[in-house]
Amino acid sequence: MPSGERPFPVPPLADVTRRLAAVASGAERPQLIIRRARVLSAYSERILEDREIWIEQGRIAAVHPCGTLPPGDAAREYDARGGLLAPGLVDAHLHIESSMVTACAYAEAALRNGTTTIFCDSHEIANVLGARGVEMMLEDARQAPLSIFLTVPSTVPATHPGLETAGGSLDASRIGKLFDRWPEAVALGEKMDFVSVARGEEGSHAILREALRRGRPVSGHVFGHEFVAAYAASGVTDTHEAVDPAIAEALLEAGLWIFLRSGPPGSPWNNLPDVIRAVTQGGLSPKRFCLCTDDRDAADLLQFGMDWAVRQAAQAGLKPAAAWSLGSLHAATRFGMDGEIGALGHGRRADMVLLNDSLEVENTWYGGRLVVEGKRITPLLDEALSERRRYRYPARAYRTLRLKKKLPPLVPELPPAVTKARVIRLLPGQIVTEEAVLPLESRPLKEFCAAHRLVHLAVLERHGQGGHAAHGLLQGFGFSVPEAAVASSVGHDAHNVVVAGTDAFEMRAALQALRKTHGGVCVVQAGKVLAHLPLPVAGLLSDQRVGEVAAQVATLREAWEAVGCRMPYMGFNLLPLSVIPALRLTDKGLVRVATMELAPLFE
Repeated sequence: MPSGERPFPVPPLADVTRRLAAVASGAERPQLIIRRARVLSAYSERILEDREIWIEQGRIAAVHPCGTLPPGDAAREYDARGGLLAPGLVDAHLHIESSMVTACAYAEAALRNGTTTIFCDSHEIANVLGARGVEMMLEDARQAPLSIFLTVPSTVPATHPGLETAGGSLDASRIGKLFDRWPEAVALGEKMDFVSVARGEEGSHAILREALRRGRPVSGHVFGHEFVAAYAASGVTDTHEAVDPAIAEALLEAGLWIFLRSGPPGSPWNNLPDVIRAVTQGGLSPKRFCLCTDDRDAADLLQFGMDWAVRQAAQAGLKPAAAWSLGSLHAATRFGMDGEIGALGHGRRADMVLLNDSLEVENTWYGGRLVVEGKRITPLLDEALSERRRYRYPARAYRTLRLKKKLPPLVPELPPAVTKARVIRLLPGQIVTEEAVLPLESRPLKEFCAAHRLVHLAVLERHGQGGHAAHGLLQGFGFSVPEAAVASSVGHDAHNVVVAGTDAFEMRAALQALRKTHGGVCVVQAGKVLAHLPLPVAGLLSDQRVGEVAAQVATLREAWEAVGCRMPYMGFNLLPLSVIPALRLTDKGLVRVATMELAPLFE
């Protein structure tokens, strides 16, 4: 089994029970005492006043009333000064690749936000590099100062091969091997091909069997009431796509856990405010609800982490202790790890945070080590994140953008006999789209696009399997300037290159910028690159620290808005994702999601 240097190791509970018992009973002195704390109990959802916590071997030996052990009777002491001590947060579902940084870099932002454990689905890198890409991410995760567990990618590619081209694939056999080789692989990741699952297609159900035979939970991703019964009957037991209280209730009654996504303000992936009403107003028990972040870029990761999600839940009407439990103990329970993480119980890992009264993170302890203090990382964590300690991706991961030297046509030719054009219509503030068929009352195509405020969209195969392109027309995207284009190698989920522009010249300039850095996201105006975020690792990740990438993201956003793009770039990256209704564009063409069939651009 591959091995990595694990920072801040904590011995298994079975190896230290005698020592913990001796400390908890007062026979031995603890390595660390945190005194004068108010303790947030995720078990009883209340605040315990005036407590001290005894830490030994990176674990909690005991929680006692303050003053139980006289001062000086511990090797080290920390004065919490009346602050609120809570368990480290547990993110139930996310994609590290969405942050565009490596697992080691991700750890810095997570710990600053009080998150000490994450469950990630690495299907992005799997779509580019297959099983080896997932193992690269796991090797990266093992060297990160963070508890990282994998929900094994289940839908790679996301649709049938006839509907898109991916660089890698994971069939049932490969998924089974990942489960057997890596103990960090604890569940099956979101089963996105919900149409295929509901239809009972053998390929999808063979993958489900690999998880269910091993007793692993199965995560889900489903849209539409009509799919709930068959989907749940297939063994799926959680979803983060419950977009309103009604479907949340239906999924809950079908036996699924509900993961509430709290996206950044204005983002389309923020179902928490609506769905939490099923609890605060609808009377549902919150016992099978968890919080998750799902997708965050590097800038949003620093500002809107799991702690922010907890505060949103509290603002929506939950008691603060209950909201924190949704972000800690509930996820640990869902994945069967509540005996190890998620609350400040005796014997649990000493993953803890010190909060102010606004539930903002001041300090973070990871395995009993102080890694964030006063909202800043400590020298101990800084060293663990240094370049010499971080995982380095192999050269193969840096050579994945294989665009043809001579690019294919980026703008379609208008056939002489057609009378209609099929258009992807964007809906403000949403990630779902509409299909529109517009009459071609004007020619040439440039005049038609101007009349309906359409921009050109193209998806280029980039995995060295033909280099072809498919074309689309996009309505509602914007561009307030006459000559502009945007391009990204983060084209969920097959991660072919997606480019939109006012004309072929600008689109070509954007693609040439991506070619130079082996991937990334860029904005071009009048042939000039306004902003470029390089993502050389698999065309998905930067190899820089999270703060540096966050600054690059801020510059990209400014340029994105300057050319008038009304859809955020993370939403733009989803336009090829052919499991989100209703009409998408892959490298093979326009896909009707409900039927998983290709549709012509012109009729």
